[in-house]
Amino acid sequence: MQRRHLLGVAGAVFGLLAAGSAQAAWPERPVTVIVPWGAGGGTDATARIIASLLEKELGKPFNVVNRTGGSGVVGHSAIATAAPDGYTLGMITVEINMMHWQGLTPLTYKDYTLIAQVNADPAALQVRTDSPYKSAKEVLAAAKANPGKLKASGTGQGGIWHLALAGMLQSAGIPPANVPWVPSQGAAPAMQDLAAGGVDIVTCSIPEARAMIEAKKAVGLAVMDSVRNPIFPDVPTLKEATGSDWSTAAWRGIAGPKGLPAEVQQKLGAALKKVYDSAEYKKFMADRGFGVVWKDAKDFDAFLAKSDADFGALMKQLGLAK
Repeated sequence: MQRRHLLGVAGAVFGLLAAGSAQAAWPERPVTVIVPWGAGGGTDATARIIASLLEKELGKPFNVVNRTGGSGVVGHSAIATAAPDGYTLGMITVEINMMHWQGLTPLTYKDYTLIAQVNADPAALQVRTDSPYKSAKEVLAAAKANPGKLKASGTGQGGIWHLALAGMLQSAGIPPANVPWVPSQGAAPAMQDLAAGGVDIVTCSIPEARAMIEAKKAVGLAVMDSVRNPIFPDVPTLKEATGSDWSTAAWRGIAGPKGLPAEVQQKLGAALKKVYDSAEYKKFMADRGFGVVWKDAKDFDAFLAKSDADFGALMKQLGLAK
């Protein structure tokens, strides 16, 4: 009996050591990186440059897989429900703090092992080149004086750029309902609608508006951030333009399923920081006008907690929360 007990203890200890060794050796095989959005978009591009640089850093393939559908629910669910062994990771996006408020999924940021935030693209206010409004202050004045006159677009109903508009108006003491929202399939078609005169303003990121701005079909009036975008340094911040402190951004970060082993978290976090600091990553993002922001797991968690609460309050006020 005693011998069997000792053998059992030895087996258990060996199992723990083997598990620890396996985790310490991670990755020993290819890693899947799930992207909840389609190929060719900003999230996909960011994930692919990170995956290629992690592959160089860690010596194993990091394969990007697009899992689209359900306004981001399908891909985010696939990341959260994967085995927590370090071989399925993903790029989570700002929508994880919005989808559950809309009743699309019970998932929240708490259902993941957070690694780091690697990007943020602040919202910006755009108008047509021939618009009668030459500043963000003029846009807000018109929205206040003429409820329903201005129409805005940038994404679907209740999407990040819709909330950017609502928050901007609210910060200026203007009811968000004063500017009707025209849902679109994204920023690109919204900018085309702006150029064609279908809407008066678009709230989306500078990178998404860049093509139309450079084609002289649109003008940026303000960036909803604390600093100006280096690609368009002449576009003021919203605070500079109107005095409003409102800021918001679409962001991207790397995460895994809840319960990722600590050893994997540490090794992945360290490798990801090297990737983030690399000249290749910085150049790739700068060339596309994408913002680079680093928040480690602890700071990322604190940021998401505040963002989740802020979005929930705003969506309730807009009648978008269920």
